[in-house]
Order: sequence, then structure tokens, then C-alpha cells
Amino acid sequence: MDMILHELTELRDMMSEHPLFTLGILLVTGFLIGKLVVRFHLPEITGYIIAGLLLGDSLTGIVPYDMHESLRFVTDLALGLIALTMGGEFYYTKLKRIGRDIVVITSVQMTLTFVVVTGVMYLLRVALPFALLLGVIATASDPVSTGAKVQSLRVRGRFVDYLYGVIALDDAAAVAIFGVVFAVVVGFLNPAAVGASALAYQALREVFVSIFLGLAVGFIIHAMTRRKQSVNEILIITLGIVLMETAVAVVMDLSPLLMNMAAGAFLVNASPRNHRLFRILEPLTPPVYALFFVIAGTKLDPKVFLQLEVLAVGLGFVLFRGLAKYLGTRYAASFSNAGNAIEKYLGPCLIAQGGVAIGLALLIQTAPIMSDLYGLYQDPIQLLVNVVLVSVFINELIGPPLSKFAILKALEEE
Repeated sequence: MDMILHELTELRDMMSEHPLFTLGILLVTGFLIGKLVVRFHLPEITGYIIAGLLLGDSLTGIVPYDMHESLRFVTDLALGLIALTMGGEFYYTKLKRIGRDIVVITSVQMTLTFVVVTGVMYLLRVALPFALLLGVIATASDPVSTGAKVQSLRVRGRFVDYLYGVIALDDAAAVAIFGVVFAVVVGFLNPAAVGASALAYQALREVFVSIFLGLAVGFIIHAMTRRKQSVNEILIITLGIVLMETAVAVVMDLSPLLMNMAAGAFLVNASPRNHRLFRILEPLTPPVYALFFVIAGTKLDPKVFLQLEVLAVGLGFVLFRGLAKYLGTRYAASFSNAGNAIEKYLGPCLIAQGGVAIGLALLIQTAPIMSDLYGLYQDPIQLLVNVVLVSVFINELIGPPLSKFAILKALEEE
């Protein structure tokens, strides 16, 4: 028996050294456990995170920690696609159509969430720069699981229109705000950035150069694909440019999130025909996103649930984020006279938290611009990542059932 276990361990170590084997086992295991948890009425993302936890160093060790660097391109690709898609939500005609109320509700609840969570994290002795990052990550929700819940219920109505409008703007705005806050925080943490003027210059450079280059990339994609009829040609051109754009942002210490978001915003507003670009990219997202979540799960150590600091900060994050989302939405809906159903039940639909939050946390951990600072701030960075992973895990358990309850109650009241 010992010999068999030894041979299996050697086989595991040999195969796990090759990234292709690792990617394959991550996908298959994520798929199987994702389907398993769905039987228990849990979202697939929870299964993906559990799969990563099982495959990570803390349990089986099939995906050793030192392999994360070779898998970083998956995280970069997923973040690029997420940001490009989020940029597509800034469609002027759509923003005009969904109305002032949705913009007000989104702005108020995000602002309150950012302020409250940042303050609570700071009171829980999280250093201010990382409290700010946690505050902005807290503003993100999960349009995927919430949208899937609406579709599974097969419901329509004014409440659903408001819900779709808010969740569409919520994550897109969270990514944009994070780009700005992250630039400021990195400038503050970087010993080379001496003084307020250097900090301001570095932050402004990252934000504006990222946006400018992103708009330029959007124009290039538009110019190269606008007359193309072949879906394959459009896919090859778009994906190739997005990959190069993301790599340029990483190498130049710019924001891949802001660049891709600016590119997506340019594309969606340049021509109605460009909506097809986002539809063409859709088939790529399931495997990339699945890998993204499973890789995130490999970074979660189950021992964090036994660490009092992580539990205290994590539970404070979950509790006050949920409270701020609810109160901010309720106050803004009341101020806008959006209606009683929206006032009472829209907030609970924003509790779920998914891919964008994980992506932003992993970006902090893996961004090349942070590599020189990681040795100085390893503990707070690791705390931040663990808190976000714990939060997503908890919120993906309670969020979808809460959304279902709120949607049904709102439609009854309407």
C-alpha cells in the first residue's frame, strides 16, 4: 500500500510540473465539483473555489504554490476579458435609457459601501492603503449569479429592469474606481514615490495613460474588424490585440483593467456593429472564467478559517459590506422615488460577490508593479486576498438564495 501511495505521489509531482496537465486537471475538477454543488442549489463558482482548494498546496498539492507564476497568464487573460466586457456596459444609449434613478442608486450604494468598509477595516487595524483597497473591492457585486437567478425564475418587470441596470453599472464602475485607487495606493506604498507631487504624478500617469492607450486600442480593433464578415477573423484579431494590450499594460506598469475597459467603452460606442465583438468573445468566457476561479481557490488555505485575525476582518467585511449595500440602495431608491418594492428589495440582490472581486484581489497580489513591494507588505497583501476569498465564499452561499427571495417578494408587491 505504501509503495502504491509513493508511486501515485511521484506521478502527481511529475505531472503537476507541466502547465498543460495542471490546466486540464483544474478545468475538469472545477467542472465536476461545479456540477456537484449545483445539485445542492449552490452557484458553480462555489464549486470552482472548492475545486481549487482541493487541488492547492494546502491539501493535495497537485497545484504547488510555485506554479502560480506560470499560470498567471490565465488570470491576466480573464481580467482582460472581464474589463473589456465591463467597458461594454458604458454604452451611451443604454445609460441614457436606464435613466437617472439607476445611476443615482448605483452611485450612492457604491459610495456608502466604499466609505463604510474602508472605515471598518481601518478600525480593525488594517493599514489604511489596504483598507482603501478592500473598500473599493467591496463595491463589486456578482452580475453573473444574480442574472442567472433572474433567468432561472423567468421573471420580468420594472424591478428586474432596475436590477439589471444597477448590477451592470456596479461592477463596471468598481473596476474603473479600483484602477484609480490602486494607482494612488501603489504610489503611496512605493518608497521611490517621495512626496505628494510624485504620488499625484504617478497616479495620474497610470490612470490617464491607461485610458488613452485603451481608447487607441479600441480604435485599432474597430478599424481592423468593422468590415470583416468572418466570425473567426474577428475573433482572432480581437483576442490577439487584447492579449497584446494586456501584456503592454503589465510591462509598462499601467492598469490592464482601465486599458481594457476603455477599449470596450470605445468599441461599444463607436458603432452598433461592434456589439457582435462581445457576442463572439462569449464562447471563450466559460473555460477562462472557470480556470480563473479554480486558480483563485488554490490560493485559499483552509487554515485561514482558524485564524482569528482573518475571521474577524472577513466577517466585518461581509457584515458591513452587506449592510452598506442595503442601506445605500434603500436610501437612494427612497430619494429617487423609485418605488416601495425597489426600495425594500433591490439591496439584498447586490449581496452576492464573484469574479470581479477575486480578480481585483489577485491583481494586487500578482501585479508586477507590486513585486518590489511584496516583501515589505506580504502579510497585509495576503490578509487582503484571504479576506476577499472568504467573503466571496460566504456571499456566494447566501447571496443567490437572498436574491431569489427578494426578487419574488418584489414582484409580488409590484
